[in-house]
Amino acid sequence: MDILIDNKSGTPIYDQIYTQIKAQIIGGALQEHEMLPSIRGLAKDLRISFITTKRAYDELEKEGFLYTLPGKGCYVAPKNVELLREETFKKIEFHIEQIAQLASCCHLSRQDVLEMVEFGLEDSK
Repeated sequence: MDILIDNKSGTPIYDQIYTQIKAQIIGGALQEHEMLPSIRGLAKDLRISFITTKRAYDELEKEGFLYTLPGKGCYVAPKNVELLREETFKKIEFHIEQIAQLASCCHLSRQDVLEMVEFGLEDSK
């Protein structure tokens, strides 16, 4: 499992860990029931406080991406199809908001934007 911490980023370290592990789970780099590094082990490898690592793991567990077996460690939870679907919807909504802002700046009509989306959908078939 690869985690890169950017100390110059304005993003909190626990959030960087959370985001990267979540992306690896969604992307399939981390498989269901795969054991993750221990909280203390990951903290030591990243040279950060174990409390920071624990917070990232706790957030991932709260959202259903991890499960913990007391005394044994943290593991990747089976993928929840609805959860992944919701994540995808969030990404699409984010991109649509960006498209709407760009279209507004360029004074594009609703029809222009819809035609562009339809063209993009045709290319992806």
